[in-house]
Amino acid sequence: MKTSTNAPLPTQGIDAGKKIVGRKRGIVTDTLGLLLAVVVTAASANTVGIDLLEQAKATYPTLAKTWVDAGFKNKVIEHGATLGIDVEVVTKDPQVKGFSVVKWPWDVERSLGWIMLHRRLARDYEALPDNSASMIRIAMIDNLTKRVADETTPTWRDI
Repeated sequence: MKTSTNAPLPTQGIDAGKKIVGRKRGIVTDTLGLLLAVVVTAASANTVGIDLLEQAKATYPTLAKTWVDAGFKNKVIEHGATLGIDVEVVTKDPQVKGFSVVKWPWDVERSLGWIMLHRRLARDYEALPDNSASMIRIAMIDNLTKRVADETTPTWRDI
């Protein structure tokens, strides 16, 4: 995620795959898309998966299984095993050409789409990564509140 110009350089990094300077947002959700853990780091950091597992296990000690996409490495799977979490890598069916929905990681992608509807999260405007993580939590609280109240979420596109 690209950052604004006011973010300190030490909190940013270069994402080699996307070739942009910014930060990575990582989240763990349940199957309903509700936020369980969030980590925001420099885009060059390779510990997002490990940090997410540690945060989720600390908050939810009964967490026993997670699904991740193919972008996560064996270190995450091994670290999950040390925490008592079965980490399963879900990959796309090689027979399918083009776009296809991959069952479990889609819940996370859907949740990321929900938070992107909040104008402040369309780009990382926060100076500190912890502030950015807090804004993600606030956006998810707003989404949950609207869901409980049976209201649609107004977005900046509705203005």
